[in-house]
Amino acid sequence: MRRTAFRRGSTREAVAAYAFISPWLIGFVGLTVGPMLASLVLSFTDYNLVTTNSTSFVGGANYQEALFDDPLVVKSLRVTAYYATLAVALDLVVGLMLALLLNAGYRGIGAIRTIYYLPAAVSGVAVSLLWLWIFQPNGGMANGILGLVGLPGIDWVYSTTWVIPAFVLMSLWGVGRSAFIYLAILQRIPTHLYEAAAVDGAKALRRFFRITVPLVTPAIFLNLILGLIGNFQTFTQAYVISEGGPANASLFYTLYLYRNAFRYFEVGYASALAWILFALLLALTLLVFRTGRRWVYYEAGGPGERT
Repeated sequence: MRRTAFRRGSTREAVAAYAFISPWLIGFVGLTVGPMLASLVLSFTDYNLVTTNSTSFVGGANYQEALFDDPLVVKSLRVTAYYATLAVALDLVVGLMLALLLNAGYRGIGAIRTIYYLPAAVSGVAVSLLWLWIFQPNGGMANGILGLVGLPGIDWVYSTTWVIPAFVLMSLWGVGRSAFIYLAILQRIPTHLYEAAAVDGAKALRRFFRITVPLVTPAIFLNLILGLIGNFQTFTQAYVISEGGPANASLFYTLYLYRNAFRYFEVGYASALAWILFALLLALTLLVFRTGRRWVYYEAGGPGERT
C-alpha cells in the first residue's frame, strides 16, 4: 500500500512538474526544434521563397556549393574567424581586469557594478547606431580622441583595414557580462590563500598568476565558449553599420547567410549555410571542452578535477 501511494504521489508530482514547464516545452519544440528540423530538410532542396512551386530535392548539392564552389563562404568564414579571435581574446583579458577592479570593497561599488553591466542589456541596433556615430571619420569621437594625442584620423568602418578592428573595439561595449562571471568566481576565492602567499613573500603579480588565474579558469572556460558561439554569430553590427562593406571586408558569415535567405530568397542554400555554421560551432565547442581538462581548475583540485 505504501509503495502504491508513493507511486501515485510521484506520478502526480511528475504531471504537475510537466504542467508547469509545458509553456517552455511548447515554445522550445515549436520555436527551436521545429524550425531546426525544417531547415535541415530544406538544406537538401533548392527551395526558393519566390518560386516555391519548383522546389526539388538536390541532395548535398547545397553543401558542395558552399564548401567548394562559393568563394564568399570562405571569405565570410575568414572575416568571422578573424573577428571572433580578436574579440574573444580581448573580452577574456579586459573582462578579467574589470572584474578585479569591481571586486574591490570601496564605497559605492554596488552602483559602479550596475553601471558597468547596463551596456550589456542595451539593444544591439541602438548600440550599433551609437558606435557608427563614434567611428565617423569627420566629427566622430574616436578620431577626436586620436586628434587630442596628435594622431591622424582613421576611416574606421569605411576602411577595409580598420573595419574589423573597429568592430572588435565595439564588442567591448558588452564586456560587463563576462566581467560579472569573473566577479562571481573572484568573490569565492578564500582570502587566506593570498594571506599565506604574502607571508611567504609572494609579490602581487606572483599571487595573481599563481592563485587568481588558476582559480578563475572555470570562468575563463565559460566565457571562452560563450564568446566563440556569440561572436561567430555576429550579425546586427555588420548589418546596421557596414552591410558587409567595404569590399566585403566585414562580410560576416551570418550576414552572408541572411543575404541568401532574404535578399536572394535561396532558403535551401541558406539552410545549408546555417547547418555548416552549427557543425563548426559544435566542433569548436567540443575542442574547447576536450582541451579544458588540461587547464581548467575546479576548487582546489588540479586541471579537470573536482573536489
